Amino acid sequence: MRRSLSAYVPVLVFVLLLAAGWEAGTTIFDIPHYIIPKLSDVLVSMWDNGRLLGKHFVVTLGEALLGLGISAVFGVLAAVWIESSGLAKKTIYPLIVMSQTIPIIALSPIMVMWFGYEIWSKVAVVILFTFFPIAVNTADGFRSADPDIGELMQTMGAGKLDRFLKWKIPSALPGFFTGLKMAAAISVGGATLGEWLGGETGLGMYTKRASNMLRGEAVFSGVLLLSAMGVLLFLAVQWVEKATLVRRRS
Repeated sequence: MRRSLSAYVPVLVFVLLLAAGWEAGTTIFDIPHYIIPKLSDVLVSMWDNGRLLGKHFVVTLGEALLGLGISAVFGVLAAVWIESSGLAKKTIYPLIVMSQTIPIIALSPIMVMWFGYEIWSKVAVVILFTFFPIAVNTADGFRSADPDIGELMQTMGAGKLDRFLKWKIPSALPGFFTGLKMAAAISVGGATLGEWLGGETGLGMYTKRASNMLRGEAVFSGVLLLSAMGVLLFLAVQWVEKATLVRRRS
C-alpha cells in the first residue's frame, strides 16, 4: 500500500504547484474573474453550490456511464464480427475508421433531432465519442493473438469455439481495456456536448448557463468536476483492468 501511495506523490505535488500558481497568478496579474477566477473563489463557489452541483454531477455521470456501457457492448460485438468474418474485416472495419473523418460535433445536433432533449440524445452523443476506440482497439487485440498458440491448440483437438474463448479473447483483453480507458476519459466530453446542444440538467448545462452570466468561478467549478469525473472513470476502468489481467495471469 505504501508503494502504491508513493506512486501518486509526484502527481499530487504537481497538482498542488499548479493550484498555487493559479491562485498567485490571478492575484498578481489582477485577471478579471470572468476570464480566469481565483482558485479560492472557485472552491468557495463549489462549496456554496455543492448540492446543486451534486445533482448535475449525477446526471452527467449517468449519461456518460450509460453511453459508455452501450459502446462497450456494441464495440466488442463489432470487433467479434470483424474477427470472425472476412467480409466484415474488409467492409465494416474500414467504415468504422472512415466514420471518424466526420466531425462528431456536426453529428451531435442530428442526435438531438432524432432523440429529442431527453437523456437519450446525450447518450447517443457519448456513443459517438466512445464506440470507435473500443471497437478498433478490441479488433486490433484479436489480430495480435499469437498464431502459434492457435495452431498448437488446433493440433491438440481444440474446436473453433474453444480457441476463440481461450486464445482470442484473452489476447484481445489488453486492447479492449486500452480502448475502454480512452472511451471512459472522453465519455464525459460527449455527455457535456450533448447537454450544451440541448438539455436542462447536467454539468454541461450548468457551465453553459454560468458562462452566459459571466460567472467565471461557477464555470470553472463545473469544469473541475467534469475533469474529476473523467479521471475517476479512467481510474475505475484501470482498476478493473488490473484485477482482470492479474486474475488471468494467475
